Amino acid sequence: MTIVNDALDLLVRLLDLEAIEVNIFRGTQPDEERQRVFGGQVAAQALMAAGRTVEHGRVHSLHSYFLRPGDPTVPILYEVDRIRDGRSFTTRRVVAIQHGQAIYNMSTSFHDDEPGFDHQFPMPDAPDPETLPTMTERLEPWREELGEWFDWPRPIDQRHIGELPWLRLEPLEPHQRLWIRADGELPDDPLLHACVAVYASDLSLFDTIIHPHAVRWKDSKFMGASLDHCMWFHRRFRADEWLLFDTDSPVAAGGRGLARGFFFERSGRLVVSMAQEGLARMRS
Repeated sequence: MTIVNDALDLLVRLLDLEAIEVNIFRGTQPDEERQRVFGGQVAAQALMAAGRTVEHGRVHSLHSYFLRPGDPTVPILYEVDRIRDGRSFTTRRVVAIQHGQAIYNMSTSFHDDEPGFDHQFPMPDAPDPETLPTMTERLEPWREELGEWFDWPRPIDQRHIGELPWLRLEPLEPHQRLWIRADGELPDDPLLHACVAVYASDLSLFDTIIHPHAVRWKDSKFMGASLDHCMWFHRRFRADEWLLFDTDSPVAAGGRGLARGFFFERSGRLVVSMAQEGLARMRS
């Protein structure tokens, strides 16, 4: 029997989109006090909408743009355009819509598995995830300061190596590593595992952009938001098993910063690569 915790169960239900017309799906929202929809949720739901229209192959890449802040109080419509159904590649375009306007769009491609060249960067050294404290344990000293955010449901178990990016006091090198996994057991659906990985990728990738700077998310003058998000899925994997999330930020300039990330299985296999550009600037 598949076992999930309440937070992960909610995420799985959010990804179980309602088909309301041919190529049109509706995604619900979590009952939370947020100013805008979490970008990882929109991206994961958009990928699920695309995948529901694909008959063969698994997702191998997605390229997307965040266009407007999402309204967390109303559902999101996902319109899928069946760009191409090829023999080994399938291409889809998805637009997420609220209040008659596009808030997000994605182009994504699916590919039938086939043999080919095989090489990768080695996995960096990291302590075992079981030796690292949980997020709740790390945040306990700031329980009162964090208020309701401390008790928010967390479907992804995150074990940071080193300081938590939101609580650091000094600038850090533009690198970050943590272990992540879905906090429970997921069904054996490769599309679901890919969607959960998309959701998890947006939880901490942006943080690396502001590591080298004397700024924190809670600073009132800091303005940060994801602009685009791209991912490449190299090999099959499970999102409910530990993945080392290795990130860096090679550049920030012109009010924008770039972050890169890689998911490694514990065996050392590189399974997912990603890149995200984010708006990062101080209000005057």
